[in-house]
Amino acid sequence: METKTREQKIEELKRTVRNIPDFPIKGIQFKDVTPLFKTKESLSMLTDVLYEEYKDKGITKIVGIESRGFIMGPIMALKLEAGFVPIRKPGKLPAEVYEEEYQKEYGIDKIQIHKDALSPEDIVLIHDDLLATGGTMEAAYKLVKKMGVKKIYVNFIIELDDLKGRSLFPEDIEVTSLINFSI
Repeated sequence: METKTREQKIEELKRTVRNIPDFPIKGIQFKDVTPLFKTKESLSMLTDVLYEEYKDKGITKIVGIESRGFIMGPIMALKLEAGFVPIRKPGKLPAEVYEEEYQKEYGIDKIQIHKDALSPEDIVLIHDDLLATGGTMEAAYKLVKKMGVKKIYVNFIIELDDLKGRSLFPEDIEVTSLINFSI
């Protein structure tokens, strides 16, 4: 059986992403990640590529952003033998929270994390499915940074390069995306 290289796996995953024109509004070319989770083969390949990327980084917690960060986040946490921490929209977490406000294309939104979710010893990987303008992940990064963790990594399955969301993060933060698209 032929073993695929990392690059071959990523190209195969890229071909699996579905493009949906005019969603959620006319003019937007939505990149749908759900086909990546649809088969055992693509989900396994995605898991393997993410694991290889982070297996030697000492990750102790995966922070997943609601809602699609809740798909691969727990899978990566299990594979990396780390814990999983959700970042959610207001009113969804039952204990005391930190909150961060951020600008969206059509208004202001907020996200929250439990105050006791992370410690200064943690090495954190913040994960979400897609980097576009970067507002949500920037808010998540600020929440995690506020908690004084040892190190932060940022990861996406897909990045829309032309929107330059990556520019919101300090240069010393390792931001990785598996699949890149121009829009």
